[in-house]
Amino acid sequence: MKILAILAALFLSIGYGYAQTYEKFVEKSFDFLDKNDLVSAEESLRAAMRLEPGNPNNYALLMNLGTIQRRQGKLEDALLSYTAALSRHPNNEAILENRAGLYTEMGEIEKATNDYNALLILNPHHQEALYCRAMLHLQHKNYLLAEQDFDKILEVNEKSVKGRLGHAILEKLRGNYDESERIFNYLINEMPREWILYEGRADLYFMMGKNARAMADINRIFVESTPTAALYVLRGKVKLAQYEKASAALDFKKAEDMGYDKTTIDELMKMAR
Repeated sequence: MKILAILAALFLSIGYGYAQTYEKFVEKSFDFLDKNDLVSAEESLRAAMRLEPGNPNNYALLMNLGTIQRRQGKLEDALLSYTAALSRHPNNEAILENRAGLYTEMGEIEKATNDYNALLILNPHHQEALYCRAMLHLQHKNYLLAEQDFDKILEVNEKSVKGRLGHAILEKLRGNYDESERIFNYLINEMPREWILYEGRADLYFMMGKNARAMADINRIFVESTPTAALYVLRGKVKLAQYEKASAALDFKKAEDMGYDKTTIDELMKMAR
């Protein structure tokens, strides 16, 4: 994680003696993270900041704290932590990117877009921010703005997978299925082990009514990689189209267990009855 690398550098500016305890609390947070003990990792960072509330490096601890809280599903707490970190370093790209991602997760699309806008003012060539902002534009059907961001990614890096993937998704949403399929096929031929491409093409095949082809791509991901909650949802939808309702319901339940939006799952489960 980017934020952990930032924390490692802060010890260079910490003196010996009293500050060593501050450092020890931070080191303990790493140990707890290695053990996936998020509660203890959170408390260790809080203890460090209680010990030295004026330490100039606390912005990095707040950023890390926000990510730990986010991993626990404590999204409002994470937002407070990221915002506090930004109040100390308002032009920090990593914090802006983290908060933008959190806003997206919370469904706060306008606020997420604002953070990506701020980040791209600081670094106009930030490819991940360009891609994420473009995906937010797609949610609002702002296809021209999304296309501009995807084009910018390819200007920065003509070999970018996400830049070309973005165009494939854009053409799919525009209803240009043949062009979208052409792009997906090209990308998969060039990068046959980029599983996100198979997921995108499977969704396209589902929209085209080519369910057997969709299932072939989905099955390959399940065999070769770790399926996401979204992929379980997609497989469930394909199964519904193939009248396999009981099996589809199992996929939807698995997606919900993995954190997929419950409202969406509830609607899908009604169709699987």
